[in-house]
Amino acid sequence: MSKKLGRQTFALACPPAVAGWGSIVGKKEGEGPLGPLFDRISTDSYFGEKTWEKAESVMQQFAVTRALERAGQAASCLDALFGGDLMNQCIATGYAARALGVPFFGLYGACSTMAEGLGLASLLVDGGFAAWTAAVASSHFCTAERQYRMPLEYGGQRTPTAQWTATASGAVVLAQNGPGPYVTHVTAGKICDPGIKDANNMGAAMAPAAYDTIRTHLADTGRSSSFYDLIVTGDLGKLGCSLVTELFRRDGVELSNYTDCGVLLYDLERQDVHCGGSGCGCSAAVLTGRLLGELQAGTLQHVLFCGTGALHSPVSLGQGESVPGICHAVALAAAR
Repeated sequence: MSKKLGRQTFALACPPAVAGWGSIVGKKEGEGPLGPLFDRISTDSYFGEKTWEKAESVMQQFAVTRALERAGQAASCLDALFGGDLMNQCIATGYAARALGVPFFGLYGACSTMAEGLGLASLLVDGGFAAWTAAVASSHFCTAERQYRMPLEYGGQRTPTAQWTATASGAVVLAQNGPGPYVTHVTAGKICDPGIKDANNMGAAMAPAAYDTIRTHLADTGRSSSFYDLIVTGDLGKLGCSLVTELFRRDGVELSNYTDCGVLLYDLERQDVHCGGSGCGCSAAVLTGRLLGELQAGTLQHVLFCGTGALHSPVSLGQGESVPGICHAVALAAAR
């Protein structure tokens, strides 16, 4: 029996169970509205290491280890780890995987990495290729600023449409069986490029991809948007979130159950993050800090987790290229 629905969605015949999850964030993220929900908050941007890059690897190791502890398993149980970050060659994840000593698939989906990793890890379990898998993603404000923009010492002024790269990491461990929550569907995204060349306006660059993937998921599954208690993107921020809402409104659909991880992570009125949060770790931390706990408790029954990524680099922008967007959707349910 085919597990394919429509053109882009996979329906999992044996939905993998979320056996454990872990989260770790920096000081600014810990001061936000979700602060009490994270497993660890560090006031040290170096997380006890000598460089920010090494700090990001330590964050991932903690997140995966905490997820395994919740699952009651050791790292040796993992048949595969899917992970990524924002740095060149995904070095934070590579070094974290080296320390964990598990089979590793490195991913780069920018801010969509957590959804991409969770989707692929789920497909591997559902297909019978693995009994235990994990997905992890991270970002760090200081490593991202150094790579994509200016050294922090430069003190460059940020535009109103800019977003704040979250210092955060989240990990999820999946198993063939367990009390849930469960991953039921995965919708692979397509590249959407509205032609935006401003790297400080990533919300607008990614919004069309989010709209396309959510609309495709609903069409492929035959579900209405109201089927979900929550549809959440990550990370479009306040501007991109409003654009997705407007695109659906033009279709006659009011997404009253829709929000964005970049909006949820920070207090946009009290914290100076401009349009909200971004970075691989933003959606990973919101997923593992808030959403999975609410699904487990039954506060939420159905969630559509949609990771959005801006697939650009300093080189491509310097060559005058636009910012392509991608969005991968993962449907989560409290019960099978």
